[in-house]
Amino acid sequence: MEIQLKRIYQAQEESDGFRILVDRIYPRGIKKEDLQVDLWDKEIAPSSTLRKSFHTTGDFETFKESYLKELALNKKIPEFLQLIRKEPKITLLTASKDVNHCQLPILKEFIEKNL
Repeated sequence: MEIQLKRIYQAQEESDGFRILVDRIYPRGIKKEDLQVDLWDKEIAPSSTLRKSFHTTGDFETFKESYLKELALNKKIPEFLQLIRKEPKITLLTASKDVNHCQLPILKEFIEKNL
């Protein structure tokens, strides 16, 4: 499976495959009818507490450790992995400005290790 990371504000491309929004909060400035995603499951995104803590401290390593723990304990993860298992390509999406310094690369790593 190929996994790519993008901002939700970037144009949808045919090469995106199955598009998954990984944010708990709805992205600003996008109308609901314009949201081009195949899945938005808020439960796979970092908890609100964890997200707020990361925004306050900026400590990516602590954020990564905590998010991986949340994923490991998340009862929705087996269902999520089963759903995406059949997809040849997925695109993880976020409203965050830096896709390499947020939850997306952490979730990508988690998916790759658990599929």
